[in-house]
Amino acid sequence: MPVAIITGASKGLGRALAAALAQRGWDLVLDARTDRVLREAAQALEPYGTKVVPLPGDVTDAGHRADLVSAARGLGTLELLVCNASALGAEPLVRLAELPLEGLRTALETNAVSALGLVQEALPLLRAGEHGTVVAVSSDAAVGAYGTWGGYGASKAALDLLAAVLGVEEPGLRVWAVDPGDMGTDLYAAAVPDDDGPRPAPDTVVPAFLRLLDERPASGRYTASALLEVR
Repeated sequence: MPVAIITGASKGLGRALAAALAQRGWDLVLDARTDRVLREAAQALEPYGTKVVPLPGDVTDAGHRADLVSAARGLGTLELLVCNASALGAEPLVRLAELPLEGLRTALETNAVSALGLVQEALPLLRAGEHGTVVAVSSDAAVGAYGTWGGYGASKAALDLLAAVLGVEEPGLRVWAVDPGDMGTDLYAAAVPDDDGPRPAPDTVVPAFLRLLDERPASGRYTASALLEVR
């Protein structure tokens, strides 16, 4: 069975992606910071009969990243790395004039630096696979100037560029930065707690990611909205 590592997999998009891949027979290594919630997410996948290894920890910790890759190696052939773990930098979001610099450092470290660190750790396994793939979960805040989203958007813009360059430097892999669009997640609720408008559930955008895995287009940046358009 192919193996995937998914960070930020205890809820939201990461959990929805894990469920979709488990249904397809993928073995999984799942990461999140909260042990109890991550193990609950892993237990929910048991009916699919695949191997699921939940490893709670922080992706900014190099030792934890090494453990994730080691667990994937123990399961089989690592074909997919999904860098989904994210930090906002401030909760709720604030204007740049008020953004703590430590918050910006946290967003950059979690969303960009640790993603590259995990890619570096996993590259030997991804190169050895038949369909080695990296998915960097991006945001429309990476390309749009939205008030209060500056720090988070900057970190996602950095992730986008890292993914773009990785795609050039690793032609044997597929490297996709994917903007999932607007979703109702705990991350969004923490970012803008006063906005209680209805938003799409994360599982509604999962078919966009599956389309990428099925069709394997060239490395690049994609939006879920475009991928979900009727062909």
